[in-house]
Amino acid sequence: MSELKEFQDKMQKSISVLENQFNSVRAGRANVAVLDQVSVSYYGTPTPIQQVANVASPDPRSLTITPWDASLLKDIEKAILASDLGINPTNDGKMIRLNFPQLTEERRKELAKQVKKYGEDCKVAIRNIRRDAMELFKKQEKAAEMTEDDLKNAEKDLQKLTDKYIGEVDAVTAKKEKELTEL
Repeated sequence: MSELKEFQDKMQKSISVLENQFNSVRAGRANVAVLDQVSVSYYGTPTPIQQVANVASPDPRSLTITPWDASLLKDIEKAILASDLGINPTNDGKMIRLNFPQLTEERRKELAKQVKKYGEDCKVAIRNIRRDAMELFKKQEKAAEMTEDDLKNAEKDLQKLTDKYIGEVDAVTAKKEKELTEL
């Protein structure tokens, strides 16, 4: 079943996307990954901040962004303000400093909701992959490329695979929620 492997790869990619989204969720301490989703317009092209500036974490509660081209300072500042990071950048003319305040209980709840939403979106993506696979298998059976027994076995294997990845989404989501509540 090479088709099953293809759908398994798609489900694994959904988990990878989810983990990247979780890295961008600010969890009370400075983490360079929170800027992964933020792009700045560089010569008309949306470009990740890490590709136009040096991003460093001098202490656990702050990040510094030093652009290689000083003319980008204002654009980087605007991009950060436009993002949903919830952090106000401080521009000193040479670099931008992001100070990460201690999370309030209200902000933790908002972030937990965001984490749950990302988890649900990932589950929907995995179920859509399952649906696409089922449609393919049914077409193959109609075209006599697969027997009815093979179809039943493929459905069973696909459901096991789906359950495995849904469980993985639940585990990753629970871990991130726990991380948010322990800070």
